[in-house]
Amino acid sequence: MSTPAEIRAQAAILLMQVVDEGRSLDALLENRSDAPQERGLLRSLSYGSVRWYWRLLAVLTKLCSQPPEDLQPEVRALALVGLYQLLHTDIAAHAAVAETVEAARALKLNRATGLLNAILRRCQRESEKLTVGVDEDPSQRFAHPRWLVTHLHHDWPTKAESILQANNEHPPFWLRVNTRHHTRDAYRELLMGQGLQSTVSEYAPEAVLLPQAVEVFSLPGFKEGWVSVQDAAAQLAAHLLSVEPEQRVLDACAAPGGKTCHVLEMQPALKEMVALDVSGERMKRVRGNLKRIDMEATLIVGSAADPEAWWDGVPFERILLDVPCSATGVIRRHPDIKVLRRDEDITHFSLRQADMLRRMWPLLAPGGRLVYASCSALRAENADVISAFLDSQNDARDITAEVLARFGSPQLSMGEPNLPGEKQVGWAIPAGTESMDGFYYACLQKKTN
Repeated sequence: MSTPAEIRAQAAILLMQVVDEGRSLDALLENRSDAPQERGLLRSLSYGSVRWYWRLLAVLTKLCSQPPEDLQPEVRALALVGLYQLLHTDIAAHAAVAETVEAARALKLNRATGLLNAILRRCQRESEKLTVGVDEDPSQRFAHPRWLVTHLHHDWPTKAESILQANNEHPPFWLRVNTRHHTRDAYRELLMGQGLQSTVSEYAPEAVLLPQAVEVFSLPGFKEGWVSVQDAAAQLAAHLLSVEPEQRVLDACAAPGGKTCHVLEMQPALKEMVALDVSGERMKRVRGNLKRIDMEATLIVGSAADPEAWWDGVPFERILLDVPCSATGVIRRHPDIKVLRRDEDITHFSLRQADMLRRMWPLLAPGGRLVYASCSALRAENADVISAFLDSQNDARDITAEVLARFGSPQLSMGEPNLPGEKQVGWAIPAGTESMDGFYYACLQKKTN
């Protein structure tokens, strides 16, 4: 068992690895074997410190006599973890200060204990004055990089601040009920039998929301495939795809396989379900998820940007293209995105997305439907990609509005035009809408002549 100080030391090392080494926090935590009693605190401190990194850094700048970047990385990270406890948790202030200072000794940074103690105790005394000054800057108040705040205000003129706020909330725990086994209401009764309250989504017919996350194997029938964990916004993909019996369907960029499984749960009588992903390692997760729900698909390790290497020439009636993106719509689940992403990454993503879309289009049968999906919040990766494609592709038509009209659910925002009279394409869902992640969908139909 690690001591409270050692857990704080570990959280600081994780923060340093994200900020200074550009590593994924999810990946860093994935294979750890921490005791259950300490896992919760470690995850809370590491995710929280990353989530509020930009605000904490601004506070540290005011508290420190030298620029924070001049501090030893481990010392800077410990200071930020300590500030997170004081400013964003209900941990007793004396414990936060004492254990964080002790964490420096655990990391053999004895000479830094005096500095850390002074920084944290001053924050404890002057927190109100410090945060008022810091929070005058929206970038610091919402703990987002300035470039991203600028993009969000440009792309979402009336919703930017609500998106920024949603990005800092604890991620909701959505389930997808496999209606091949139970109706949604019947599964909610099973949850109730275990003392688990739940609510439902107005938009995703199989979605159930629990007030807090639980161990998945404690869920009724999880091993048997009765239920899966998937955000309600991601569950909309299978409905927008609207597959029919005897169709050939491609899920491009399929890993970890949630959308592939959902399509098969909704329509098991397909001619063929093909799941494609460039990563053989990630394809193992697709295979595992299919096995759990007792369904089959054709699995292909290959790139959506290079169909010549794997496509057999037989067209698909439906294609789901869930493109690699900046993931700026799912920041509340992956707060390290705020630290790892750079402004210049967006152009790289948008060029890659446009190339994938162009290369996937010939695989679609005439009259077929391609659903472009992205968990980015930015127009450059969403509506701009689709608009440019429609301008260049005469046999493509945006039918998103028509599909939504037949969807049978209340309309969500279609996004916000930047200019008066600008035509909107696709369906943009801002993060936090009905407790959903930020997502973008465009339903494109290939003309028959």
